[in-house]
Amino acid sequence: MFRHTLFTLMIPAAVLLGAHSASAENRLALVIGQSAYRSVPALPNPANDARAVTQLLTDSGFEVSTAADLSQGQMREAVSDFAGKVAAKGADTVALVFYAGHGLQIDGENFLVPIDIDPKREADIPIQAVRLNDILNTLTSVPSKMRILMLDACRNNPFPELKTAGSGLAIVDAKVGAPGTFLSFSTSPGAVAEDGSGSNSPYTNALLAAGKEQNIPIEETFKRVRLAVNKVTDGRQTPWDSSSLTEDFRFSGTSVAGSKPAATPKKSVAEWTRDLKGKPVEAANELIVADGTDEAYEAFAGLFPQTALGRLARDWLVRHRRMVAWNDAVLINTASGYRSFLEKFPDSDLSATARKLELRLRNRPEFTPAVAAANAALPQNVALAGPTCPCNVQPPQQQPQPLKVNAPVRRVEPDPPKKRVDRKRPRRPDPDDDVVVVRRVPPRDVYEPPPPPVSIGIGIGLGGFGGGRGGNYVGRGRY
Repeated sequence: MFRHTLFTLMIPAAVLLGAHSASAENRLALVIGQSAYRSVPALPNPANDARAVTQLLTDSGFEVSTAADLSQGQMREAVSDFAGKVAAKGADTVALVFYAGHGLQIDGENFLVPIDIDPKREADIPIQAVRLNDILNTLTSVPSKMRILMLDACRNNPFPELKTAGSGLAIVDAKVGAPGTFLSFSTSPGAVAEDGSGSNSPYTNALLAAGKEQNIPIEETFKRVRLAVNKVTDGRQTPWDSSSLTEDFRFSGTSVAGSKPAATPKKSVAEWTRDLKGKPVEAANELIVADGTDEAYEAFAGLFPQTALGRLARDWLVRHRRMVAWNDAVLINTASGYRSFLEKFPDSDLSATARKLELRLRNRPEFTPAVAAANAALPQNVALAGPTCPCNVQPPQQQPQPLKVNAPVRRVEPDPPKKRVDRKRPRRPDPDDDVVVVRRVPPRDVYEPPPPPVSIGIGIGLGGFGGGRGGNYVGRGRY
């Protein structure tokens, strides 16, 4: 009887323990809210957003570190400490960062703005702010299961003296970075987010609601965030996300073990036109916002060109294609790349920056397809200093060619000693001074190999150092 009772009690305990083990994972979060800016008007909502998101993540099983109103040094220290905590927890850790506050795009790079910033020109931003790529690189430098970054940081540029700052934030494509990354922005690239009329921003309000839904994958969570924000702003603001996740994640509920299924193939413009035709404009708008592809927006804008949502969809499409072209130009980072962008978009908010960067890079050599093909044709044993630096190419050594047996040998004897010349009175050179005597030697029956070649290496190492250092100023490190 005792054994039977003990056995019946152990079964549910084992089931419960197994379920807990299946869902067990370390969850760490860093939440930053920047409201009390010193050189520009304060933002009321980021502090409220940070508190609300801290509670949401705590309820979702995260160990949360919350920080508010940080200077540049404090922001960097907070990110460094957070990365240390992730490293201490181990590779089975979900690392999440939420940021609310100002964000800026300068020269194609995104920056998060500390409260002590006081820029006078665009060149001050990289010195006084915090690069978004630096945060991403710090998080990817430590082993973790996945990284989630949520940015409510695309408000209006508060610094009117920054004339060439781009609107909103630039594209950050998670697919070109480390696998296992999810990025969410409060609005689409190049657009501006609204602060909202309530105690929280539209983006945070939507996140608080969608994050509490049970057993919803993260992609579905932020699809609902997009729909909610687009609806509450009457289409003026649409969040944007990018993912390279390879595993499932859910804020509430148990994540599904194993690799994620393959993504559904994108539909063409013609297929979207067929599926949207005949639907009410509001219902059709919800479908394209949930999908978020160029093809969906193009079909919608073509079907509803005279409606307010149709015009906003057309604006979204034009802006998104411009931001994709800008991202391509920044990644290539050549004068010709920026000229190509200006040819397509001569009058955008990014034109001034493109002209500045094109002028800055005008005298820098570019590697053309012909150069790339020539480099590919080099022998495999040629050593290069880097992937695009031919400065230290070592030429293949020439093998000595053997002489043919019984071939006549041409020997050149040294010049005879020159006659002594009176230094006081110059004279005409004697025509016999530079005569070279050539004597033909009869062929030999025994082959004599030539003496081994003598190589002289002077100054080669110094040149290599100079070439390697030059590379540091050419590349632009990006996530």
